Amino acid sequence: MPEQGPAHPSAHLGPTEHIRTYPFDPAESLSGVGMRVGPMGTGTPWDDAAPSRRAHRIDFHVLLFFRAGPVHHMIDFTEYEVGAGDILWIRPGQVHGFSATEEYVGTRLTMQPGFLPRAIVEATGMYRYDRPPLLHPDAAQRDAIRASLEQLQREYLDTSTLPLSLHTSVLRHALTAFMLRVAHVSAQAAADALEPQADTTFTRFRAAVEKQFTTNHSVSAYADELGYSRRTLVRAVRAATGLTPKAFIDRRVVLEAKRLLAHTDLPVGRIGAAVGVPDSANFSKYFQQHAGVTPAGFRAEQV
Repeated sequence: MPEQGPAHPSAHLGPTEHIRTYPFDPAESLSGVGMRVGPMGTGTPWDDAAPSRRAHRIDFHVLLFFRAGPVHHMIDFTEYEVGAGDILWIRPGQVHGFSATEEYVGTRLTMQPGFLPRAIVEATGMYRYDRPPLLHPDAAQRDAIRASLEQLQREYLDTSTLPLSLHTSVLRHALTAFMLRVAHVSAQAAADALEPQADTTFTRFRAAVEKQFTTNHSVSAYADELGYSRRTLVRAVRAATGLTPKAFIDRRVVLEAKRLLAHTDLPVGRIGAAVGVPDSANFSKYFQQHAGVTPAGFRAEQV
């Protein structure tokens, strides 16, 4: 069963208050398949329209392969300088913003969550948010990735020689081969050898946190829900991230709070409620404890 992308608390906020989220639109793909590959800057609202130059979310995977640079791109409060030959991997739910003044030159790949089977999702670390989004493949890796991407693009554009079902299957195989190459670079960048990690223990925990972090901050509750002992969960999360499960949950809650503070005009109390800390005083104390600054101070720093 394919792994699904994260849920976003902003979906529950008012229409003028939340961070704009762009969905994957299969109608924009050739033959309506769950992926798209082509030149950067080809008319989709999330990367071309003026409003999207402001920070926004996407609910799908985006991989940008740069032929020129430097380009400065923001992902969750970090500005990345991307050069020719680099890859930028933006995962579902991350808040990011395009440079308003720099030209993006290269190839863009987008894929819908669920297009690849779960085993491939796990093997390629598609939801490993702990891995860096900016990748610097070496010359040999670049050549292999470029050849694989060109093959994928040829298969994507060839809509006439196979029935749709076979065309889709071929695309999945070509995309799998391509993503495994990118994942190898990603694993190296994270100094994390690709293990079939397995630990589904950690991947299941991470997925549960993505769905529930706005309402559930209890390690014991996650352990009970997933059927693990607290000790097993601690060991798996620490091995994958270096964090305790509680620290992992807190980091996710604070990231969402930062996104809402920086990219919306919501009152601090509403933001606390949106991330599961409804008392304003408790939220301010919690945020300062984990971010080192008050919510108001953090918001002021973003101006």
